[in-house]
Amino acid sequence: MRWDNLFADLEGQLEHELGAEDLELRVEEERLRLGRLSLRDRMRAVSDPGDDRAAPLLLWLADGSAVRLRPATFGRDWVSGELVGDAAQGVEAARASARALVPLDAVASISLTEAQVAPSLEGTGEQDRAPDAAPRLIDRLGLAFPLRDLARRRSAVTVTTLAGDLHGTIDRVARDHVDLALHEPGAPRRAANVRGIRIVPMTAVVLVRI
Repeated sequence: MRWDNLFADLEGQLEHELGAEDLELRVEEERLRLGRLSLRDRMRAVSDPGDDRAAPLLLWLADGSAVRLRPATFGRDWVSGELVGDAAQGVEAARASARALVPLDAVASISLTEAQVAPSLEGTGEQDRAPDAAPRLIDRLGLAFPLRDLARRRSAVTVTTLAGDLHGTIDRVARDHVDLALHEPGAPRRAANVRGIRIVPMTAVVLVRI
């Protein structure tokens, strides 16, 4: 009978140790997964580009301003979407400039609600992509791509930089800077309306209102 009790005790200890090892392994795997999450991963995880009613993200930017953005598209190092309740610019400005482009390097912090924290941690890092899954093209496109598209469309924009706001039309996009033709809001990009050309380093761009 003692042998039976001994084997039962050993079996119980073994099951306990195996369970503890399994738990420790899961904890370590989760720690490693969280360690691979980027800011972009967490923003994407908590955003639903297909849902116009999804809660916007409150972004605090490098110039000290804050905007509520409902993300629609994520590039390699930028995000674009709809500005929501842009009270700082006034109601009319918010209506006239409902979309924006934000370089991820210009995001100083993000305010999340308690309901947004857990979903944001469910993101999948680039390192966790299945080996046979090809990366999407948009995931490889840097900030210069949407800026060149705005230049091609001759879209009037308001570029918020670390030194203030500039309004005009992007004439050209180089490797690390843009040429912005300055003119008054509402005026077309014509020689008579241009007040000057400003070269703006991309590293100084905080927000582009479209």
